[in-house]
Amino acid sequence: MESKAILKYTRMSPRKVKRVTDLIKGKKAGDALVNLKSVPHIAAKVVSKVLRSAMANAEQKKVAEPEAMKVSRAFVGQGPVMKRMMPRAQGRADVIKKRSSHITIILEE
Repeated sequence: MESKAILKYTRMSPRKVKRVTDLIKGKKAGDALVNLKSVPHIAAKVVSKVLRSAMANAEQKKVAEPEAMKVSRAFVGQGPVMKRMMPRAQGRADVIKKRSSHITIILEE
């Protein structure tokens, strides 16, 4: 069986989070948590929270031992983009895009 955890509307660019999720794909959940502690990216903290949530879901469902489960899929989708305007010279304006992301982690036995 599988256990799943989703975090939506994270105020972090999907491109930055994807760098971290690619590191834990295919690893055991316990090993992935240890690896995420040593990664210097800010996204690692958020991804580790989602991973711990997926492990807790597995424990709650009594699927298997959460530490021994494998990260079968970890992916990031783009969430809504907030658009802000920044004034520039001669009456112009630039658009600043504040991106968000949806993080999904699926564990399997």
